[in-house]
Amino acid sequence: QVQLVDSGGGLAQAGGSLRHSCAASGSTGSINAMGWYRQAPGTQRELVESISRGGRTNYADSVKGRFTISRDNAKNTVTLQMNSLKPEDTAVYYCNVREVLSDYAYWGQGTQVTVSS
Repeated sequence: QVQLVDSGGGLAQAGGSLRHSCAASGSTGSINAMGWYRQAPGTQRELVESISRGGRTNYADSVKGRFTISRDNAKNTVTLQMNSLKPEDTAVYYCNVREVLSDYAYWGQGTQVTVSS
């Protein structure tokens, strides 16, 4: 079992920045990918950006060049730096980690990001 605690998010104006952090505990040796998904009202949850244990990243085209993910394998933490925010980035952001063998996904409690124009 893996437990996740995510923090950050909040309110920002368009063009501003916010940061999310997520800390994993428990059976962290089983974790491969760590990252973030988001879900806006009336939409499906979508990948924002993820990073493997080896540092390979995968991200949505909509955040390319604006969001940066980083990871500390020793501390089992992942951080998402969000710059040049847009109103369409408004959503609940969920930390996500996946087990290396089963690809089973664990989810954080979600944090709200609201970007005003």
